[in-house]
Amino acid sequence: MEIINNFHHLIQIIMSHISHKSSEAENAQGEVMVPLQRRAFLRYSGAGVALSGLVLAGCTDDRLNDIFKQVDRNSGIVNVGSGDVGILNYAYALEQLEAAFYAKVMQEMFYQNATRAERIILKDLADHEKIHAEFLYAAIKAAGAIPIKKLTPDFSSVNFASRASVLGTAKAFEDLGVAAYNGAGKLISNPAYLTIAGKIVSVEARHAALIRDLLQNGTFVGPDVVDLNTGLEKSKSPAEVAAIANTFLAQGSKIDVSSLPKD
Repeated sequence: MEIINNFHHLIQIIMSHISHKSSEAENAQGEVMVPLQRRAFLRYSGAGVALSGLVLAGCTDDRLNDIFKQVDRNSGIVNVGSGDVGILNYAYALEQLEAAFYAKVMQEMFYQNATRAERIILKDLADHEKIHAEFLYAAIKAAGAIPIKKLTPDFSSVNFASRASVLGTAKAFEDLGVAAYNGAGKLISNPAYLTIAGKIVSVEARHAALIRDLLQNGTFVGPDVVDLNTGLEKSKSPAEVAAIANTFLAQGSKIDVSSLPKD
C-alpha cells in the first residue's frame, strides 16, 4: 500500500506537468491551430492511468525481480537486462536519448529563423519526452527493479543552428521510437506492459507526424515508415534500434540489448 500511495502522489505530479499550458501556447493558438489541436491530444493521453497500471503490475508480479540483471555501470556497454523489465529499460534508454536531444534544442534556443509555431511544437515535444523518461524510470522502480544509469548522448553530428539538421534528427528519433515500440510489443509477456507500450507509441507516432509535416506536409504516411502493401507501420527489432541509437550515445553509454527476448 505504501508503494501505491507514493505512486499516486507521483501520478499527480506528472499529470500537473502534462496539463500545464504555457501562456505562449495560449496566445499563439490562432496562429498554429492544427498543431495545437494535436498537442491537446498529446497532453492528455492517459499517463496517469498508464502509471497506475504499471504500479499494480509491479506489485503483483514478483517474478520481475528475478528477470532484471544488474548492469555493470563501470563497463563501456549498458546492458538493459532481460524479460519485460529489460524491455522497459530499453524503452527508457530511447526516451532518455530523445529527451536529451530536445533539451539540447531548448538550450541552444532553437535553430536559426525558427518560427513561433515551430518553437511551441519543439518545446512541447521536449516536455513530452522528459515526462516519458521520468514515467519509465518510475515504472521500473515500481516493478522492484533497477533502472539503467543516466546515459550520456553524443550529438556531435547535429548542427543545432540548422533547421534541416535539427528537424531531420528529430524525425530520425521519432521514427525510430515508433519502430522500436512496434518491434518490442510482440516481445512483451505481461499484458499490462503491452497496454502501456501501446499508449506511449501512439503519442510517439503523433510526434513523428508533427515533425514530418514540418519538414514536408503530408509525409507522415511515407513509404519509409508505412508498408504500403499492408498499411501497417514498419517495426524494428531491438538490435536494429540499438545499432542506430548507439551512434548518438557516448562511449560508456551505448546500450546492449542482447539479453532481451527474441522473436
